[in-house]
Amino acid sequence: MEIIHLSAECYPVAKAGGLGDVVGALPKYQCKAGHIAKVVMPMYHKSFVWQHELVNEYESDFEMGSIRFHFRIMKEKFNALGFDLYLVDIPGLFDREGIYSYDDDDRRFLGFQIAFLEWVRQWQHRPDIVHCHDHHTALVPFLMQYAYRYQHLATIKTVLTVHNGLYQGWMSWESAALLPEYDQWKSGLVEFCNAVNPLASAIRCAHAVTTVSLSYLEELMDHAAGLEILFRSFHYKCYGILNGIDTEVWNPETDKYLSFHYNGKNVDEMKLKSKTEICRLFELDSNKPLFVFIGRAVAEKGADLLPTAISKALSNTKGACSFLVLGSGDKEVEAQLGSLKTYLEGLYNCYIGYSEELSHKMYAAADFLLMPSRVEPCGLNQMYALRYGTIPIVRSVGGLKDTIVDFGENGGFGLRFLHSSAEDIASACCRAAELYYDYRESFQLIRQRMMAIDHSWEKSCSQYIELYQSL
Repeated sequence: MEIIHLSAECYPVAKAGGLGDVVGALPKYQCKAGHIAKVVMPMYHKSFVWQHELVNEYESDFEMGSIRFHFRIMKEKFNALGFDLYLVDIPGLFDREGIYSYDDDDRRFLGFQIAFLEWVRQWQHRPDIVHCHDHHTALVPFLMQYAYRYQHLATIKTVLTVHNGLYQGWMSWESAALLPEYDQWKSGLVEFCNAVNPLASAIRCAHAVTTVSLSYLEELMDHAAGLEILFRSFHYKCYGILNGIDTEVWNPETDKYLSFHYNGKNVDEMKLKSKTEICRLFELDSNKPLFVFIGRAVAEKGADLLPTAISKALSNTKGACSFLVLGSGDKEVEAQLGSLKTYLEGLYNCYIGYSEELSHKMYAAADFLLMPSRVEPCGLNQMYALRYGTIPIVRSVGGLKDTIVDFGENGGFGLRFLHSSAEDIASACCRAAELYYDYRESFQLIRQRMMAIDHSWEKSCSQYIELYQSL
């Protein structure tokens, strides 16, 4: 089976969040399972492009409105990622370093989708599946079926995966004029609330829709930023498939970023060494339990609650904990997290920004991972934490609810709390500190238990293949 993954991100080429991790791993495991999986993404001006040899696979032109764009399809030559990688080079749209947050993002990703279809329409064969990821690629199912230029591709089955339903790619209705000429009788399939909504279009037009956890699919039926009615109407073709993690990249026994490698047998000794290293770097006390937050500093992740929650937790435990934050995002939240260092010197520190190396070191060093998310479609951080013997403290939402069982329950291995509030986060931290200090044997058993949990991509990969075959 030949599967084309169409995405705005793919680790390690370009990554802003979990989307990049998924697209960087799932195709590799599909190839290992004997299928042909390929990734097509924009060619940003990232270091990956200069560090790898690319060959020109195809080039042509397309029109978008009154502007004509030249594009090239560049293939990574040596299969460095474990699958064929194709980068779509469109001067004027993607000759920039950033992935998102440009004023013309709607046109950038529309151009990417058109260039992809212009390339595929020239193929002498047809792939079995075009797998679209999030709104950046979500007009492809509509265009393949109803744009006159691509209707011979309509027999190819399409799948949409919703990684985050809050982002839908809204465009003004006037932007519909930029689409390749299509059957105007079908214009209602791209329209939603008098605008072009790519995500809504793909929910209607894709042959199957997946979300990255079963609980998130259920939540979208009631909270989908306006698209609830569509998720309910098309529930018969919607599936919740939990993400996996790349256990080759995330392996504490071989992780290239770690100074001290370990497994379930020597986890206590080596994690203490990792914690000592990190605490020395950030001027924290390694004798205390280390709580970390790793992620985007935005309200969606509950990062705005952290300053108050951390202060409350330290007050309630009389300073018996250490806190370390790694992230960037909302400037106001960044400022609040940064200013907290002044008041909690020696108890709290932060790194405002993104560092892949530091994130790996923090997973290895930490005793507990904080994930106070308001929305979490799947969550990968809690799975990385389990793999590294770091106990997740999570809000009971989305994929966090599907993957973490509270240690108070039989066979539990994490901490869960219900409400998105500083009080609930602080209370969970106090429970964690009590576990660390007063129930040391249970703490160590939980570590060993959760490191044995298998969240690799094999199971998720087989579920996707079953879905593809059913189409």
